Amino acid sequence: MSVVEFVGPTDPRWLATLDRVQKELTYDVLVERHEGESANDGPAEDQGAFGVCSFWLVECLTRAGRLDEARLALEKMFSYANHLDLYAEKIGYAGEALGNFPHAFTHLSLITAVVRLDWALG
Repeated sequence: MSVVEFVGPTDPRWLATLDRVQKELTYDVLVERHEGESANDGPAEDQGAFGVCSFWLVECLTRAGRLDEARLALEKMFSYANHLDLYAEKIGYAGEALGNFPHAFTHLSLITAVVRLDWALG
């Protein structure tokens, strides 16, 4: 919601939501689209988190002023790219590329997260 400026990035209600997302939908820095996704969606070999959501987490942390957390999350996300620095749509919890590959929307969210963090670190 803060990425599209629906709510202010430091609004207490949004910060509570951000903390809840990290607690309930995030495995390390990998963010699922919705609760229970890895257990209930599709065949077992396709379980994983969405790269776009994970980069949105970086951007939301940046907008909230949690720059150290955002930078660490971004650096961890870099480790999920392949040898050509490309990302799949989904990232398995063991780091494997799943789903569409390469995935343009994931790369777009990577770019916006990096630009936003760079501006904030200025």
